[in-house]
Amino acid sequence: MPIETGESTGNPWTVLTSTTKYENAWMEVVEHKVLTPKGAPGIYGVVHPRSLATGVVPIHDDGTVTLVGQYRFPLKQYSWEIPEGGGRKGVEPQESAARELREETGLTARRWMPLMKLHLSNCITDEVAHTFVAWGLEQGESAPDETEVLAVRRVPFPEVIDMVLAGAITDAMAVASLLKLRVLAAEEALPEDLAGILRL
Repeated sequence: MPIETGESTGNPWTVLTSTTKYENAWMEVVEHKVLTPKGAPGIYGVVHPRSLATGVVPIHDDGTVTLVGQYRFPLKQYSWEIPEGGGRKGVEPQESAARELREETGLTARRWMPLMKLHLSNCITDEVAHTFVAWGLEQGESAPDETEVLAVRRVPFPEVIDMVLAGAITDAMAVASLLKLRVLAAEEALPEDLAGILRL
């Protein structure tokens, strides 16, 4: 049961002015001059991505998961993740996730199920992510973006969960989606055909 604190859930910030400080094709950075919840003057910078974030956990008929590895420039480190990418706002997130899955791995899926809606780094950005699980996979040709140098590997689902628990997967969308899928499997809350695959 959540603990009620009696605190208001309304917006305690007062925005005085808002100014775009930087923008490009992928994001806009806005600086707000504000009064803080305690009434003191301050500034608050917010990053507004141009796209929705999407991710998909692709489950093969043998119970393996396709992971994508790439070097993440902001982190200065290599990252193993589920297939992820951006989609245009106004386009169904599953459509964008399917496109990213095909581009990064060459996979298409006959079955899809939404997993999560996530707010990523919500103290500095209003980025929203939608993730899915996909199965009934067929392999085709991948076509990654020119900025992407990707590695692709298939890992049994229990080993992927071990990677999450060991900290070998740290990407937020991947961690949250994989652990939710594990909970749904344990609670027998998945479609029967997908549950059968994960019991292999």
